[in-house]
Amino acid sequence: MTFHPLQSTGSSALRGLAAPWWRQLWVLVLAGGLLMGLALGVRHVQGLFMLPIIAERGWTRETFAFAMAVQNLAWGLAQPFTGMLADRHGSWKVMAGGLALYAAGLCGMTQAHTPAALVWSAGLCIGVALSGTTFGVVYGALSRMTGAAQRSRALGLAGAVGGIAQFALVPGAQALLAGTGWAGALLLLAVALAVLLPLALPFQDRGEAAPDPRAPDQAGGQPLRAAVREAFGHSGFWLLNLGFLACGFQLAFIASHLPAYLLDRGMRPADGLAALAIIALANVAGVYVCGLMGGRHSKKYLLAGIYLARTAVMALFLLLPLGPATLYAFSAAMGFLWLGTVPLTNGILAQVFGVRYLATLFGFVFLGHQLGSFLGVWLGGLVFELTRSYDAVWYGAMALGIVAAALHSPIDDRQIVRSGLAPARS
Repeated sequence: MTFHPLQSTGSSALRGLAAPWWRQLWVLVLAGGLLMGLALGVRHVQGLFMLPIIAERGWTRETFAFAMAVQNLAWGLAQPFTGMLADRHGSWKVMAGGLALYAAGLCGMTQAHTPAALVWSAGLCIGVALSGTTFGVVYGALSRMTGAAQRSRALGLAGAVGGIAQFALVPGAQALLAGTGWAGALLLLAVALAVLLPLALPFQDRGEAAPDPRAPDQAGGQPLRAAVREAFGHSGFWLLNLGFLACGFQLAFIASHLPAYLLDRGMRPADGLAALAIIALANVAGVYVCGLMGGRHSKKYLLAGIYLARTAVMALFLLLPLGPATLYAFSAAMGFLWLGTVPLTNGILAQVFGVRYLATLFGFVFLGHQLGSFLGVWLGGLVFELTRSYDAVWYGAMALGIVAAALHSPIDDRQIVRSGLAPARS
């Protein structure tokens, strides 16, 4: 499968005109991947900031974990609304606003001297900012601006680019922490986010879908409210939502608490850093492979396989003696399975409902993911404070993986036919 750089790139494609270079597919993939990668990467390394922040402020792990949990919940609650804004008014405006709010939230964290201030800056501000700079808006814009034949691979490539950026941020954030302290590191990350504002400009899609007669890309003039009602009446939509909750729980718990868990087990801070870096690097390959396979095989069965594989990886991690080899193998395996669920879930939504209101519909599904993230981060801190152990949370994450796999198998992933469109797989 090859990419055709002038094919399906938004409004220019709709008018039958050749797209300028900054609207070609390779630019969209690169810009979307970098923007999403830095936004997710800053979130990915927040676990490295927990211990130095609570040590200086005199807080507990639960205090920091609750702020991160609020961040995940705010992200999920805001995602449907930022998706609606992107679908109606254009993705680039939402992305640019999200980057600006993200930078403001990081600056606010440096001035947070009370738990409430931390919740406001790290929780609410950054949570809402993530809803405008990550999967829902970026993948929604890419899905609209590419044809069905290229869509799955384009999403996988954008995720891989984002994974590389995310990987680079792990040693980068550690170097900033060592050189400038946690407050200086957050300020420099805020500057980096502000510098990325021009990356939003290629996504001036205005909610338009690239024409493709073989795929359910057009909503036939269907209004947004009707599209949401249609999705809410589809059982597969809710099964995706519930399954995505397990994904959020697992990833948020591991990303936020793995460094502290390793320190509690007698490992070095460098081991936690290496684990996060390996997860981010393996995610590059995992997202690309999942995107590629999603264009060739059943997405719902691939998702079920990912959730079962995660459960097996976590079980082996707890059963085997903990050491560098075990940790690095766990990190590589979990990283390969890390964000591959996102292009597959997005792909099922596009396949069933079309891409006209994809950012909105993904926003509602992603709310389930973020409810799981809220529980994973917060319960991780709460259970540790109560039991001085993370074991119960690990067991809960494994149980949710099994449930998620079972929920995906009965999903009806056939295209909804409306306005005389013939069913077709995307």
